[in-house]
Amino acid sequence: MVNVQRGLLLGAALMAPAMADETCMSPYMAKIVGQEDVLYVWTLGVEGIGDGEDKLVTVDVNPDSDRFGQVIHQVSVGGRNEAHHSGFTDDRRYLWASGLDSSKIFIFDVHSDPAKPRLHKVIEDFVKASGGVVGPHTNYALPGRMMLTGLSNDRDHGGQTGMVEYSNQGDYVATHWMPKEGALNGANKTGQFADGYGYDVRVLPRRNAMFTSSFTGWNNYMMGLGKMMADPEAMKQFGNTVVVWDLHTRQPKTILDVPGAPLELRCAWGAQNNYCFTTTALTSKLWLIYEQDGKWQAQAVADIGDASKIPLPVDISISADDNHLWVNTWNDGLTRLFDISDPFAPKQVLSEKIGGQVNMVSQSWDGERLYYSSSLLANWDKTEGEDLQYVKGYRWDGKALEQTFSLDFHQAELGSPHQMRMGAFALYGQRPDSPSGSPTVSR
Repeated sequence: MVNVQRGLLLGAALMAPAMADETCMSPYMAKIVGQEDVLYVWTLGVEGIGDGEDKLVTVDVNPDSDRFGQVIHQVSVGGRNEAHHSGFTDDRRYLWASGLDSSKIFIFDVHSDPAKPRLHKVIEDFVKASGGVVGPHTNYALPGRMMLTGLSNDRDHGGQTGMVEYSNQGDYVATHWMPKEGALNGANKTGQFADGYGYDVRVLPRRNAMFTSSFTGWNNYMMGLGKMMADPEAMKQFGNTVVVWDLHTRQPKTILDVPGAPLELRCAWGAQNNYCFTTTALTSKLWLIYEQDGKWQAQAVADIGDASKIPLPVDISISADDNHLWVNTWNDGLTRLFDISDPFAPKQVLSEKIGGQVNMVSQSWDGERLYYSSSLLANWDKTEGEDLQYVKGYRWDGKALEQTFSLDFHQAELGSPHQMRMGAFALYGQRPDSPSGSPTVSR
């Protein structure tokens, strides 16, 4: 077993006891210090519910506000695009939110009035500009750039795809194709697979490393879940790799076998903790991607529930001190907490039912608050049962979760909530109507 040393958190700002924000954010982004004011929820439109359109919903999450736990704003984008993931630019002035089905990218201005974001720009030529990438997934901030992973391609709508780089202004910069058999692009294939699939992206700048995971293509994620799982050929069309890239040159360096469809990547924050975690959707395992003697390796380190019951791990969130990892399992609606103080031997220490299904989790950097949302994909979401489409807030005292609010998005005629991002008024100057005790900001 490699000796993974504990390290100091990145930068003096990360040592501040009042640090809030989300632990999954890019290290290049401006950070929220103190209590977040709002939660931006990228929400799928549902036919027959409200206007039926995808929308960005703003929820007040400052407990000092008289609007705490309430929807204070919404802006629809026109039509249904399979609203999925979103991410801020490094200066945090704009929120990019993408549609898996339409491949449109909606850029929201969140700095002019952070309580009332407005639609600033729509990128409609993503597929053409990128040379055939389909289904923008992760929107990830780099210095002056946004890196978007794709889920598919326009040739066969399978899983082979690439990453697409844009300027913060929304101008196309470059396409970086995932390495695959016959086109490794200089990458070292270390195991059985070189599938060219894509899903999530994260970076460790101090190691000049960028990581991508893999999932499946448009054909599968637009198919009903039951139909897909009953189709042997469809079930073969899932990724089995994590790729390590040179962050500066954007060149793939190492292809690691991570069988079972690796999803979200979360990298450690400690200055000497050179590792990231991911989960596999089909095999329900927690994997460690780690560096040893200058080489990157992958190892399954824990089971997540009973794989035979198909819990379907989805979103994960690492704590700022690298000691804990929250893991959501969509199918049983559970959130699970793992002690990862020894990253090679994670131990589950808690599980709690959040709803009839659960997808995303956003954890504040001080570890005291968690937010959960429910929707996975329009064609995969459950349609029968209780407590299916919600956003919920919780306090965490290190021992137990205490619910602070719950919003039923279908009852409110908003749609199905997918990803959440935290916002703060003081990032852009104090708002006159914001509550007292608003946060300050550090870089």
